[in-house]
Order: sequence, then structure tokens, then C-alpha cells
Amino acid sequence: MTTLTYREAMRGAIRKAMQEDDRVFLMGEDVGHYGGCYAVSKGLLDEFGPERIRDTPLSESGFTGAGIGAAMGGMRPIVEVMTCNFSLLSLDQIMNNAATIRHMSGGQFNVPVVIRMATGGGRQLAAQHSHSLEGWYAHIPGIRVLAPATVEDAAGMLGPALEDPDPVLIFENALLYNESADVAEPVEVDIDRAKIRREGSDLTLITYGGSLGKTLAAAEELGSAAISAEVIDLRVLRPLDDATILASLAKTRRCVIVDEGWRSGSLSAEIMARIVEQGFWNLDAPLLRVCSEEVPVPYAKHLEEAALPSIAKIVAAGLLAMGR
Repeated sequence: MTTLTYREAMRGAIRKAMQEDDRVFLMGEDVGHYGGCYAVSKGLLDEFGPERIRDTPLSESGFTGAGIGAAMGGMRPIVEVMTCNFSLLSLDQIMNNAATIRHMSGGQFNVPVVIRMATGGGRQLAAQHSHSLEGWYAHIPGIRVLAPATVEDAAGMLGPALEDPDPVLIFENALLYNESADVAEPVEVDIDRAKIRREGSDLTLITYGGSLGKTLAAAEELGSAAISAEVIDLRVLRPLDDATILASLAKTRRCVIVDEGWRSGSLSAEIMARIVEQGFWNLDAPLLRVCSEEVPVPYAKHLEEAALPSIAKIVAAGLLAMGR
């Protein structure tokens, strides 16, 4: 067992991938000399050199497009976008090129690119650095969307993502980078399946990414009220693992979804629709959800805390789902 931070686990995954495959390289803003905006790539420039750790101009559309082209040319690029808010500047490249080329070429070309980006609020970095847009990308056919919530998943998701013949987006909640845990080698993560992080029998709590810790803490509080809450970490936002969700609902018959995205048109809404379509008769109570308030994430600490999902909000929703 090795004790690692989330940041170190991601760095180790990048290092391992580059050691094992000469086609793998990292590119993005400040990933080289600065060591990455969140210090994920610190030290990798000295180890692998500027050909494989590439600092890029401040042009998300430009360097994301270059990564897509490199992937089509046989390389295995890891493109780092500083924050998911900035990824909107490369949305044309991701949606209209990376996600569609296999389809539009009749299967003649594929785009094995991995695009990593920080997501989530709670750091007082205001609206342009704090949103959770992974649900938007989970709407797009042709890509896989991952959200590692644990140190183990940070260590183990990159390898299979690089083996995927299609584009993979990895959303790393920035509040997790300093989290630490013991990790056993080798790490093997199934990027097709959700993970049950806590067994329960009365209520299903579904979440992902930065909200996992809050949800587990809420489950503990609900336990003190004699409510046995099961916690599902989605991990894979596209394609969603309907089977794990529905199996849990068949057991608990009640559900709360915790999603740091906004409520309207959200990932939580999609999950609720799938449950209703496929498992309505297993429900004993209305589906509930805890989302961010429908405002740009505020800078002021007390307002930011009020805007984001919290343990107290999750507990309140859990009690309501149980009819209390």
C-alpha cells in the first residue's frame, strides 16, 4: 500500500502511461515549466522533456484541435484544460470534431484523445473558475465522460481511458487534489461501471466527483437516524451505468441524487428520467435531488457555500424521501 494524494495519483498515472507508451504526451497551458495549474504535472518536464510535456499558447480551441489531430495521426495525447469553464472555448473542437469524426468518416477514423480538466466550486474562485459542466458533456454522443472521486480512481482511470479508441473527458474536482488515501498497486478501474461506496437498504444516494465525500458524510448522519443509506458513485457519466442504479433502487425503493450541476437540464434530471422509464414500479416515494442553486457560483464564501450542495441539504432530502 502506498499513501498518495489525488494529485500524486494523477501524476503517477500520467508518468506510468508515458513510460509504457512512447505515443503518450501531455499538452496544455502551464503543464511544463510551471508544473500545471494544480501541480499535477510538476517534475514531468525534467523527466520526459519538452517534446512530451508541451506548454501551449493560451488558446483552448487551438491546442485541443492539435491534440485531436495528433490522436488521428496515431499519437495518444493527454490534453489538459485548466478549468471546465475554459473548455467552452474548445467546445467546437470537442463536439463538432472529436465526437463526430468516427461517425462522419464511416468508421475510417477515430480520435483516441484524453482531455482532462478541473471542475467544481468551493474554492472562492468566482464564476469563471467554479462551475460543474460535466453534465453538458455527458449529453454528447461519441465521447466517454469520467469523474474520478477517489484517489484510487485518479490513479486507475487514465490507463483504460488512453486505451479507448474514442475521445475520453476526465473531470477532476479541484477540491480533491489534496485528498489522500492508501492505494494498492496495480490499480485496476472499470471505466464502464459505477461503484457502490456504501451498502444500505432504506435509501439510495447517487452522486459523483466532488460530492461523494459530502454524500458519504450525509449517509453517516442518516444512519444515526436509523436510516440505512446506500451510496452510488457514478464514476462514469457517459455512458451511465443504469444496471447498478436500478438494482439499488429495486432494493431501497427510494432515491436522492446529488449533482453539483444546475438543476435545469441536469445530469440528475437524466438519471431521474431513466429511473422513471425503467424502474417506476419499484419506487415507494418521489425521486428527489440536491443540485447547485441556479446562479453563477458566487465569490463570497458564505454565498458560495449556500449555492453548492451541502451535507445538511443531502440529509434533509434523505429525511424527506423517507417521509420524515
